[in-house]
Amino acid sequence: MTVRGAELLREELRKLKSEERPRIIEAIAEARAHGDLKENAEYHAAKDQQGFVEARIKEIEAKLSNIQVIDVTTVDAKGKIVFGATVELLDEQTGKEIVYRIVGEDEADIKDGLISFTSPIARALIGKNEGDDVSFSAPGGERRYEVIQVRYV
Repeated sequence: MTVRGAELLREELRKLKSEERPRIIEAIAEARAHGDLKENAEYHAAKDQQGFVEARIKEIEAKLSNIQVIDVTTVDAKGKIVFGATVELLDEQTGKEIVYRIVGEDEADIKDGLISFTSPIARALIGKNEGDDVSFSAPGGERRYEVIQVRYV
């Protein structure tokens, strides 16, 4: 996982524990005060939320205890595309330039140009250098890119 990804997970964990958990506990207490719990929709909704939040907390804690954080700025990859690298590509079919950063699965967000290292394009890019041509199979068919620049930021 990248440094940014680990920070985002830690922040989400902090919010869940310090904001969401207390809010849900308060909602449960308020719903209990309304009386009969069997037919109390607010109580059941709050308990469901509590279950989701507690499951997410456990999931994040497990991930944080097992992750290896990679600071790409300290990696000497000698121009090769590696995990965490930011890659500028030229789409040979459309002529458009595209910028992607290769990140962990939890960080991936194609809208922000963050692609998972397990994605077909990332698997094709890893190990390549500036100037290399890359092709891979995408759902829409075969895609071809030229690597314009590799940055470690």
